[in-house]
Amino acid sequence: MELIKCLNITKKFGDYTALNSVSIDIPQGKIFGLLGPNGAGKTTLIRILNRITMPDSGEIIFNGRSMDPLDTEQIGYLPEERGLYKKMKVGEQAVYLARLKGLSRNDAVRLLKEWFIKFGIEAWWNKKVEELSKGMAQKVQFIITVLHKPKLLILDEPFSGFDPVNVSLIRSEILRLRDEGTTILLSTHNMESVEELCDNIALINKSNLIAHGNVEQIRRQYGNNHVELVYKAGNTLGNCLGDKAVPFSIVSDMPDRENLHKAVLDVREAESNSRVLKELVDCVEVVSFQELMPRMEDIFIKLVTNNN
Repeated sequence: MELIKCLNITKKFGDYTALNSVSIDIPQGKIFGLLGPNGAGKTTLIRILNRITMPDSGEIIFNGRSMDPLDTEQIGYLPEERGLYKKMKVGEQAVYLARLKGLSRNDAVRLLKEWFIKFGIEAWWNKKVEELSKGMAQKVQFIITVLHKPKLLILDEPFSGFDPVNVSLIRSEILRLRDEGTTILLSTHNMESVEELCDNIALINKSNLIAHGNVEQIRRQYGNNHVELVYKAGNTLGNCLGDKAVPFSIVSDMPDRENLHKAVLDVREAESNSRVLKELVDCVEVVSFQELMPRMEDIFIKLVTNNN
């Protein structure tokens, strides 16, 4: 079931078309990656979802019905452009923003204290925002964004400026929120994060949707039927096979680590990996065998370049 359906969304600014009849489905309880180069139209779509701006045509369906202004209360939005009031105390500002989301003061303070302890920033409650490092300020804003337990969480480059330890912390929280049923829209240029976190993606380029669907299905769609074989050295794979008819060809085969060889095989179309593996175990001592899937970064570059 989809929490969000964007139906033929078009938005123009004068003669410039930011979104051209874009339709995407964002499944409930999943992490959805919104991808595209700078200026592709991602930010415009995010602003439309937040009702900061409205589409010229098309419709947003939220939880099975046409979206209305009150639905924004069920959205948490962490923009790429960070912003806190520098002269306010951290705790005071966090409570103020939490109350704007509908929480009582007592609930806001209680929940914020729990999150501050979890993120290791409880000692900064009475400090001024201007005293925070960039990473600490981002932690505060992440907490404020998720505090009211929104149905839809929109995160725009949430890992920007974090060190690896805090990237891991935020990533773990994102996965936990998804597992608890939150739908997460992740806008990022970090393709590694897309592969690690996203269930589905949409790729927008020059205002048009050019790819949309399940991450693994998209990787398979743009794959090339290659598998990687690691086997114990001795007789090489080519020598072992000789002129034998097999369901693959050898792309490369070279020494890897001590006493090991690594080969890349091109599996013939319609042949199964299980049959390939059967042929291999009759010939060499297999250490590992895996399908080589293209990286999302490679797919991103290929699709965007071909679309230019």
